Amino acid sequence: MNAPFGCNKVEQRVEPAKKAAQIIYKKLVGCLQSQQGLEPERRMKKLPLMMLSVSMAESFKDFDGDSSIRKVLEMCCFMQNFLARTLADFEMKLEKAVLVPLNKLSEEDLPEILKNKKQFAKLTTDWNNARASTGPQAKQDGLREDVEEAWKRLESIKDQYSADLYHFATKEDEYASYFIRLLELQAEYHKVSYEFLEKNIIELKEKPQMSSSEKKVFGEPLLSHLESCGRKIAVPIEECVSMLLRTGLREEGLFRLAAAASVVKKLKSCLDLGTVDQNEFSYDPHAVAGALKCYLRELPEPLMTFELYTDWFKAAAEKETDEKLKQLRTVLQKLPTENYNNLRYLVQFLSHLSEQQAVNRMTPSNIAIVLGPNLLWPRCEGETSLLDMASASSVQVVTVIEPLIQYSKILFPEGTGTLHKDTPPQNENFVIKHLPPCRSKPVKALFVFGTQF
Repeated sequence: MNAPFGCNKVEQRVEPAKKAAQIIYKKLVGCLQSQQGLEPERRMKKLPLMMLSVSMAESFKDFDGDSSIRKVLEMCCFMQNFLARTLADFEMKLEKAVLVPLNKLSEEDLPEILKNKKQFAKLTTDWNNARASTGPQAKQDGLREDVEEAWKRLESIKDQYSADLYHFATKEDEYASYFIRLLELQAEYHKVSYEFLEKNIIELKEKPQMSSSEKKVFGEPLLSHLESCGRKIAVPIEECVSMLLRTGLREEGLFRLAAAASVVKKLKSCLDLGTVDQNEFSYDPHAVAGALKCYLRELPEPLMTFELYTDWFKAAAEKETDEKLKQLRTVLQKLPTENYNNLRYLVQFLSHLSEQQAVNRMTPSNIAIVLGPNLLWPRCEGETSLLDMASASSVQVVTVIEPLIQYSKILFPEGTGTLHKDTPPQNENFVIKHLPPCRSKPVKALFVFGTQF
């Protein structure tokens, strides 16, 4: 008996399809530079590109800060890190969209069809043998029953095999699309890598300087910056928080570990110019955190103001928690509106960051230690430096900042909003909002906390 229902052409494609899927799967696995099944971070750390990035980071430390070799190596380190992350992302997509389906096709779906094909052939032979059997009349009755039983089994497997072949025929285009998806993923990976390299190589060679007529964001008074941009939240705060929400929440030692100075410097320049590409810098959360600290530290007046410096410590000195929160709320209400909005925005992010402390090791206390001196410091008198004044008060500042983070939902009750449907699932306390751009430069959707401004 031939293949059922005229399925000869389709039947002839099953074995080659299984062979092709098996061979290509094995070859693709051999092309991977990372280990299958690992989480993104662990996968990336094992890539040769990441090891190259680490070696570059170790190498440039031996040069002085003015060395051109150091500056180029710092940027190369950052770029290799980005390329490693891009490769890891590509291989994860490849594994999910191509390798897993190919493996299932070659090891489960097609073998099942071939198994039924083999069974169909065997039962066809059994039926033919039963029909050809002869003997005495008494034996003929028994043989007739054997023929009928063989026919029933043959009909059953024929129906199953026919359904298998029909299913394969209808899914053949989908199976072919696995290979198209491979090409699409390769094209996307090479395009992203090429554009990133081209852009940064040009910058490394040319290093364009900021125009003297271009007003900087870093070092500019908060109110002046907000008025010039028509925004409620300062560009560096909002941009950096947006990037950290994407990739920094689970980064161990965020705000504590230092990043490559050249990358921080480049990000600061981009923020000054209003030309930040979040996709470029999100992959280095420590650099983003460093730029945010620089912005806060370089404000002419701390975000929590000189005028309220003493009031903050008096409020934090209260022994009873309820009274402490009441006094802190009172001081918060004394802040200028622009300072309050930006402090609320930042503190609510820091509170969200502390919720991941089991992974990132950044408790409210740890965050307050590393970030507090950038939020509150006294007026400098005489020749006392800002660094000296901040260091002298850093222990006290922690007592102020820690409860702000720990009890942010109580101290900023108006900031408990709902999640916008387009917001990444991990950011459950944030909504997305488009804000007016600075210098008429288009700005992507950014994360805004709680009540929309």
